[in-house]
Amino acid sequence: MIVLQRLMYIYLSILNLLTVWVMMAQLQQGGPDEKEKTTALKDLLSRIDLDELMKKDEPPLEFPDTLEGFEYIFNEKGQLRHIKTGEPFVFNYREDLHRWNQKRYEALGEIITKYVYELLQTECHLKKVTLPVDATESEPKSFIFMSEDALTNPDKLLVLIHGNGVVRAGQWARRLIINEDLDSGTQIPYIKRAIEEGYGVIVLNPNENYIEVEKTKAQVQLSSDSSDEPAEKRERKDKIQKETKKRRDFYEKYRNPQKEKETMQMYIRDNGSPEEHAIYVWDHFISQSAAENVFFVAHSYGGLAFVELMIQREAEVKNKVTAVALTDSVHNVWHQEVGKTIREWMRENCCNWVSSSEPLDTSVESMLPDCPRVSAGTVVPPSAPSLAHSPLWFPALEHCTGTERHELTSWKSFPSIFKFFSEAVEAKNSAVKPTPTRRSNRIKYEEL
Repeated sequence: MIVLQRLMYIYLSILNLLTVWVMMAQLQQGGPDEKEKTTALKDLLSRIDLDELMKKDEPPLEFPDTLEGFEYIFNEKGQLRHIKTGEPFVFNYREDLHRWNQKRYEALGEIITKYVYELLQTECHLKKVTLPVDATESEPKSFIFMSEDALTNPDKLLVLIHGNGVVRAGQWARRLIINEDLDSGTQIPYIKRAIEEGYGVIVLNPNENYIEVEKTKAQVQLSSDSSDEPAEKRERKDKIQKETKKRRDFYEKYRNPQKEKETMQMYIRDNGSPEEHAIYVWDHFISQSAAENVFFVAHSYGGLAFVELMIQREAEVKNKVTAVALTDSVHNVWHQEVGKTIREWMRENCCNWVSSSEPLDTSVESMLPDCPRVSAGTVVPPSAPSLAHSPLWFPALEHCTGTERHELTSWKSFPSIFKFFSEAVEAKNSAVKPTPTRRSNRIKYEEL
């Protein structure tokens, strides 16, 4: 019955298109006005296909707001499983409806983000701190998480920065949380081990840069009327925009019957980008902490944010930070115009665990004058572009974790990173600090 309905719909759609073609043939024989209409119809036809028209049958974009509503739950191993079947998450819940399936996946992702926030507070006993620190009741706000002793611990402080995209505080990769488990996809193992070993903890939230609010009709009108152009020019422009909108709306009712609301972004003060966020948290929290040794773990774009922090606060970072673990960092010492003194400090105090087929901690060659690179035991798949050969890929000291997947580097290098931190503290506290050896290594590196 459904197949018959779809065939009937296709038949009617073709009939409508034929009607349009007949109209075009008639208009082509007319004057300039008719030719303009013909051009508009041609533009419409060039953007319509039957696959798009079939989206009229798309179910409503309405999804549950709880894991139980999706009929999924995390089992004792931290794996997402269906409540009834015990099977892993299925993306293609409805065949031939990719857009609907994607929206469903995104809705589930938002629930998981809130779930991880809860775990940070209930399992890791972190507190949620609002940003900006002096935010008013009405302005957009963000937040971070920190342990009770984050600012008072006199010994060690661990700072975690995730990468770019949809991930939020406490996550390394949403895909890993959904398809693998909580251990590999979240920062929870790092937080728990850090607390066990006596660290204070601060979890950054660099992707929470704005809130989205629905535009009112007045705001939409204001955005189109706020130009300083002459009235005559603006009138012609408005006329064109109205005609364009009319054609687009006609097309949209077929392409996207469930038209989403028009929204605007309201950026969070002093936290409008990952780089701004990192600097703000440094100024208001990390730099104010009592810890003698501050450590960073920064994944992917988080590494870029850390390097930008160091450029802006070089003296403070050098004075307070003992060691930095990067995992497949995408920072670029040339593009970011990193100075020589920072590059030298990074070679001494940073290490980058990168995607590689080599065993964990195997040294990986680098053509770049920043920190060492080692294998994270992850290997980039043949189908994926090799970031190591990209002109924008200038990682610091990198350790290979023996994994081929970028998003797994933080999890695979987990034990090595804490060992790296311990060795950094020992070297710092040792009465016989091996400065000559490290300097000679640096000279050899520069000569190479």
